[in-house]
Amino acid sequence: MSPNFPDLSRFRNDKYSHGRSLPIRLLWIACEALFLKNPLSVWSEGKATLLRLFGAKIGKGVVIKPSLSIKHPWLLEVGDHCWLGEQAWIDNLAPVRIERDCCLSQGALLLTGNHNYSKVTFDFLCRPIVLKRGSWVGARAVVCPGVTIGEGAILSVGAVASHDLEPWGIYQGTPALKVRERIVTEEGLRYAGT
Repeated sequence: MSPNFPDLSRFRNDKYSHGRSLPIRLLWIACEALFLKNPLSVWSEGKATLLRLFGAKIGKGVVIKPSLSIKHPWLLEVGDHCWLGEQAWIDNLAPVRIERDCCLSQGALLLTGNHNYSKVTFDFLCRPIVLKRGSWVGARAVVCPGVTIGEGAILSVGAVASHDLEPWGIYQGTPALKVRERIVTEEGLRYAGT
């Protein structure tokens, strides 16, 4: 028996709704290029206002660094006092909720879409992502579709979260594994060469 291969000519995306009309999506692409992806654009409150105009729910005190990418602002909710880092990519084909006091570091990727690799038609799949209060997605880390990052949890630099992360855990690696508990104090860590 010969194996079946994906037949990408049979792929259809017509079941997926972008949530807005084509003219609105095109307008968003232009505004994103001018004001979010632009490395010279440093005014966080102006970017937050733009995102709100396109339907995002953005809290107060949100820091939005230059070169940020957001697929669909109307599917984005960001709580108070969050940081969205340079070159982070929120590829939100499904809702993404970032609760208050979260940090999305440089180059991090929140990826809500995927494909059913076991079907010949390579069907599109998407699932929401949630970053719970006080969580931190490290630089170049990836959060996969359907994942919830627990309250206070850390996904370390370059790690890949393909499953939910427990609250207050520190996760490293690909796939991300819990390596220790996160403890937050007024004094914080003292680095000794590590």
